[in-house]
Amino acid sequence: MDFSPDQPPVERMARMHKGWQWLVLLVLSILFAGALELAALPAALLIGPMLAAILAGTNGATVRVPRPLFGSAQAIVGCLVASSISTDIFAVFYREWPLFLGVVVATVAASSLLGWLISRWRILPGTTAVWGSSPGAATAMVLMAGAFGADQRLVAFMQYLRVIFVSMTAALIARMWVDTSGIEIPPIVWFPPIDPQAFTATIGIALVGGLMGKLFRLPSPFFLGTFIFGAVIHLGLGVPMQLPNWLLALSYAMVGWSIGLNFTRQILRHAARALPQIVGSIIALIAFCGGLGFMISHLLGVDPLTAYLATSPGGMDSVAIIAAAAQNVDISFVMALQSARFLVVLLVGPSVARLVARSLKE
Repeated sequence: MDFSPDQPPVERMARMHKGWQWLVLLVLSILFAGALELAALPAALLIGPMLAAILAGTNGATVRVPRPLFGSAQAIVGCLVASSISTDIFAVFYREWPLFLGVVVATVAASSLLGWLISRWRILPGTTAVWGSSPGAATAMVLMAGAFGADQRLVAFMQYLRVIFVSMTAALIARMWVDTSGIEIPPIVWFPPIDPQAFTATIGIALVGGLMGKLFRLPSPFFLGTFIFGAVIHLGLGVPMQLPNWLLALSYAMVGWSIGLNFTRQILRHAARALPQIVGSIIALIAFCGGLGFMISHLLGVDPLTAYLATSPGGMDSVAIIAAAAQNVDISFVMALQSARFLVVLLVGPSVARLVARSLKE
């Protein structure tokens, strides 16, 4: 195989056998994910493969993740989100539901306004900016955005950039507030003992939920169908689910590869041009949510760190980890507000996107 220096980079991957392309993609994914894990950055197992796929895609890679594998990965992510919802959050939400609802509506409204402005100023096309600005559940928003006509690649760029900004900000604030130097992060157990009942239930929920999503023609059917079915089974019947880290890593890789391989150099240049405005919108949303946290702290008398983490816009899993590391944080309060916002975004996201699309055409 000829790799002469004057050969255009776009042909270097395109001329490789597909088997070699997959090998290069796998090696790059491991390297990127490993580096992000060492740097303690959030969502490393998803962002690493996505970065590797972007690099491969913009250099002419022709391989693509088969649709059945991508659908299966979405279903596993749906199981993960469904299993993260606990019945404990309902009691917390019930006690303070007017304030919670007000905070959730304010956050969704602010993020939608930022997305609308970015779309109105034609920084990003169509409803892409609305989905990219939606707070919380980055992977869910990326998966759903494609089903509603938004550019999934640019939505992913906005969402995961915000996850990194928000999580790093939350971690820095938590470190300033409490001493976490003595807390050791437990090692990742990649291959835990399999619980036959819980693991079988997980696979069953993924299969049935995905089929139901297709049957009812839901947007992003494999993710949304599995999430709805899994939440009902998990909360209503108390069925436990087991999602070993190796399965999550594979699913994240499939999602990251599916998004990243569709990047082209033109899309990447467009994202780079919009970077200052995207970063500005992220900082504005973080500041706005910080103000809401300050308000909650004074109205309810909860400690400021709990209030800040509860209103932090996105990275629900990362916020949960930070909250758990800080001993004085009320994690039930944090997850109640985070979960409430996530559910509202899932329910109203499509309607807001359609509303913005209509307003942009007028």
